[in-house]
Amino acid sequence: MPHTVPATSPLLELAIDLDRSDRRPLAVQLADALRQAATGGQLRSGDRLPSTRALARHLGVSRTVTAAAYEQLHAEGWIVGRHGSGTYVTTSPPGTTPQGFGVRGDRETPAPEVNLTPGAPWVDGIDRAAWRRAWRAAADVGPASLPYRAGMPEYRAVVVEHLLRHRGLVLGGPYEDSVIATAGTTAAVSELAGTVIERGDTVAVEEPGYQRAVGALRAAGVRVVPAPVDHSGVVVDAVPRGVRAVYCSPAHQYPIGGRLPAERRIALVERARAEGWLIIEDDYDGELRYDVAPLPVLASMAPDVVVHLGTTSKILTPTLGVGWMLAPPRVVSAVLEHRERTGTRPAPAGQRVLVELGRHGDLGRHLRRLRREMSRRRELIVGHLTDAGVEVFGDRAGAHVVLPLPDAESEQRVTERVRAHGAVLDGLRRHHFGPQQWHGLALGYAACTRDDLESTLPVVVGAVRGN
Repeated sequence: MPHTVPATSPLLELAIDLDRSDRRPLAVQLADALRQAATGGQLRSGDRLPSTRALARHLGVSRTVTAAAYEQLHAEGWIVGRHGSGTYVTTSPPGTTPQGFGVRGDRETPAPEVNLTPGAPWVDGIDRAAWRRAWRAAADVGPASLPYRAGMPEYRAVVVEHLLRHRGLVLGGPYEDSVIATAGTTAAVSELAGTVIERGDTVAVEEPGYQRAVGALRAAGVRVVPAPVDHSGVVVDAVPRGVRAVYCSPAHQYPIGGRLPAERRIALVERARAEGWLIIEDDYDGELRYDVAPLPVLASMAPDVVVHLGTTSKILTPTLGVGWMLAPPRVVSAVLEHRERTGTRPAPAGQRVLVELGRHGDLGRHLRRLRREMSRRRELIVGHLTDAGVEVFGDRAGAHVVLPLPDAESEQRVTERVRAHGAVLDGLRRHHFGPQQWHGLALGYAACTRDDLESTLPVVVGAVRGN
């Protein structure tokens, strides 16, 4: 007769049928039942299982039965024990494909094992001891009674120090109050599109460029037009007239990888002042430079017309969900008034963690490790590709390079061939919002391991050369 675990258990009335007349041992039957429940979705990743003693009591069997079943499922990878916490379902044991992934008709494709997409961070390089210490220290801070619309003061101070040490931006006096917390770059663009950029305004965005910014602007009723780029970044003379703002990534153009030279920076600022634009400077990975010191951020040149956006998502992890905005006082005031009206603000948890990482020097140490590792990986990639006769471009910065291809068909063909070998990378089509102007592959090298990178590069070379 089926036994039901009471609703007090995380299994929430999972019916388990143990048949004593069955030739199979009860432990095997129990393991099969739990395995089937995980496969069918009745149990999900993260569900906590009752203890072997509690489950044995509710099923009316000996603890030997439940312990043997758990031991088998643990060996197969279906469940995992966490010291001092309990036993949890994983539902994605080693060697299986998560349900719903890669289904194409009646055929399933294997999950990609190597992530070569741009924009993903090097999370394996985060010092886990420092990470745990920061979260524990953040949890020791007492609850706040009032929201910090501009962000926690300690967080803003860490950002000011970060911009000084890693971007050479000296902030003092009134400009120090111009730094506010955000929930990341896209969230910041959404706030700008609801305040200083109004519905019906026109904003020029680099083409190809960051499509989430395009999506955020369009969702707010803003008209988006292309700002053409070349190997040095946005082409200033080609920016259409009549725009309210220009969105660009001057330190390391995303995804082409160029650095906006000094003369173009000056021209961009001059046009902004003359024509009444805002320049939205996306400094998504400006900390990652390997050959020479990076050019000063645009905000240092023209704090009156530049909105500078930074994020922890590329240099640390999206888990924190925080970034920052440095903007003219009128922009900051408009954003804070919007937050007051709507009751919105960046979540404080990620801010607190970054404060602790900064307080103990862990943020700076991580950035130094990150630069060393990404520099080595870039040398590895460029050396391997050029030795094989594959063209590659992009400044010595960031965590991705570009491999040009002749057309969209070649781009699709190469990405599919690489995907068939268990790796995933981006074609440049995804980074356009208009007709495709650039063709090729944006190859990121932060998210995977160095061993995976070395083993996958010959696959990429073979796919490109065989195109």
